Amino acid sequence: MNQEQQTGFRYFVSYSGIKLPLKLVNEITEDSLNNRNTYYRSCFDDQDRMLLCQKIVYGEVESEHQYQYHSMFKFLSLEIQPENG
Repeated sequence: MNQEQQTGFRYFVSYSGIKLPLKLVNEITEDSLNNRNTYYRSCFDDQDRMLLCQKIVYGEVESEHQYQYHSMFKFLSLEIQPENG
């Protein structure tokens, strides 16, 4: 069983581009999180579409994006939760 199956999350160092949904880059393992102050935690559906993206800073969720998709794979909607949202 891999790390994603155990937690449901995948972890990334950063993202690239300015379009939504975010394009996360430089995937890291859950074991390497102790050495990082900031990272992105995300969940994907069975078609590898991002459903949730959280920016984690010093162990706390700083921001959160929740994505929904049309059945034809097109990005449909986004809900952004700021730090104190």
